[in-house]
Amino acid sequence: MAGSYWKGLFVSLFDYKTEKYIVANNKKVGILYRIIQLSIIGYIIGWVFLTKKGYQETDEAIQSSVITKLKGVSVTNTSESGLLVWGPEDYVIPPQGEAVLFIVTNFKETPNQKMGYCAESPKVLDGHCSGDQDCEEGQTVVAGHGFMSGRCLRKDENSTGTCEIYGWCPIEIHSKPQGPLLTKAENFTIYIKNFIQFSKFAFSKSNVLDTTDSSYLKKCRYNEDLHAYCPIFRLGDITSRAGYKFQDMATLGGSIGILIEWNCDLDKGYSNCHPQYHFTRLDISMSNKSIASGFNFRHARYYKNAAGESYRTLFKVYGVRFTVMVHGKAGKFSIIPTAINIGSGLALMGAGAFFCDMVLLYLMKKSTFYRERKFEASR
Repeated sequence: MAGSYWKGLFVSLFDYKTEKYIVANNKKVGILYRIIQLSIIGYIIGWVFLTKKGYQETDEAIQSSVITKLKGVSVTNTSESGLLVWGPEDYVIPPQGEAVLFIVTNFKETPNQKMGYCAESPKVLDGHCSGDQDCEEGQTVVAGHGFMSGRCLRKDENSTGTCEIYGWCPIEIHSKPQGPLLTKAENFTIYIKNFIQFSKFAFSKSNVLDTTDSSYLKKCRYNEDLHAYCPIFRLGDITSRAGYKFQDMATLGGSIGILIEWNCDLDKGYSNCHPQYHFTRLDISMSNKSIASGFNFRHARYYKNAAGESYRTLFKVYGVRFTVMVHGKAGKFSIIPTAINIGSGLALMGAGAFFCDMVLLYLMKKSTFYRERKFEASR
């Protein structure tokens, strides 16, 4: 018995099966088949070809270069520095015009620091002491301003003091700024020059208008409708487009992302590839209550007096950090993705026919009758 089974199975391997088509006068299955066909055709034409442009070969490896330049001046008048005029060479860090730059809008100044001995800041926890034994000589203060001299400086014997340190003295003035000092910073302008290239298609373009008018960039400002190829933005307008007021960010600083997006349909020609600008604030969490919001850092300016002694002025600067990002994709007609997507559509049509066969042969009331007509063995 088992031998005849295996023999029959072996012989069946050499059987050839061919399609047999029957016309089933069943309106339910017929309507279902046409609905599936129309759905697949709509998907292929509407989504694959029209929406996703499945007939195109694409290049998403955009090659990009960004150059920035700031213009504008502001005046500050502080007790430490007096009256100062700030130009781009003062408030732009770094000054060479990169894709990531920092604009100073506020600062705290600690002038005339010299190397010497002074008390550590009470805000530095590792610098607290109740006696000289807490200030080990030669050890640096964790998150502090120098290394310990071995003395604990206290008002009296019952109070907690701070260790004496050797470093730049007097130590930094710790106070929270109340408002921006560079009050005109929102009127500064930033020129963002962007060159892009899609090497697969040997296509390159810039976001600056191709014109021989040398005065164009001196008098234009970016406008999506009127001056789409004038990449000069007012800082206040950038933060406004991101959904924030510049003056609110200027006190403690912040971070703004500028996205330049190039989506180029090269089948429509060079003139139909345009940059799109998007702005967002990067230093805000979803809860909007993060203690990490804002942006600041420290730097110093060093001098020597007439006696040859070195001293410095320490600045803690607050401002807006701009990050320019470039994304893009280019597409152009190619027979290969077109053929692949058409083939995928035909395969889906076959899957639709297979599904209707399953309904007809196994789920309908007359399924046994249809199976007898569908499958037939020929000798």
